[in-house]
Amino acid sequence: MEIKKIDYDFSMCKVADYSFVDLNAEYCFIGKTDEEKSLVCVTDHVPPNVLQRDDGWKAFRIQGILDFSLIGILSKIADILAKNQISICAISTFNTDYVLTKKENYQKALEILGNAGYEILE
Repeated sequence: MEIKKIDYDFSMCKVADYSFVDLNAEYCFIGKTDEEKSLVCVTDHVPPNVLQRDDGWKAFRIQGILDFSLIGILSKIADILAKNQISICAISTFNTDYVLTKKENYQKALEILGNAGYEILE
């Protein structure tokens, strides 16, 4: 299984609304519930109307299109990292999964996954 590094810094935000979000940005993950509106985006694209933000995240994606019938791909990665005291935030799109870790754990996470047999792509 291949893991593709994403060379941006990310921020997780709670926003008042999505009016200032650049939906054409290369990476923009939004989530809305009855309690909040959330945004994960490249730190340089954080909109001015954030209510709260947490900077200092790095990301990688599980390379390739993941069929919905595949089982356990994300849980295996999460388990490997959890056993090494690295917490994650996972975001799934239609095609694949993205995993974010805090910047200070990012390189260690990639090394651990590489040692576990994952191919790390630049």
